[in-house]
Amino acid sequence: MIDFFWYPRCGTCQKAKKWLEANNISYNATDLKEVKPSRGQLEYWFKKSGLPLKKFFNTSGQVYKSMELKDKLPSMSQDEQLDLLASDGMLVKRPIVISGDTVLVGFKETDWEEKLR
Repeated sequence: MIDFFWYPRCGTCQKAKKWLEANNISYNATDLKEVKPSRGQLEYWFKKSGLPLKKFFNTSGQVYKSMELKDKLPSMSQDEQLDLLASDGMLVKRPIVISGDTVLVGFKETDWEEKLR
């Protein structure tokens, strides 16, 4: 069973959920707006993913834009960025899938095919 972190009103998340169901992949769903990830979770995901921390930010979201993070992130430390991500689930890029040591951020069907099937 995988962990699926999403926002139900997000179109990309809805596509990802349909993909999981179409491929008979069992999952535990967590709404990122209702249950924001802890700093520890985010740090673990970041380290396991091998991605730059910026990839964990929902750069198209209203919260990101209203906080003008495009200009602020480059001068923030990794700790400050992790604290910020943990402060509001709507800042977190979605969906996120955790399956063992695999962490996928966003929905790219080819990546999901390769890593989850």
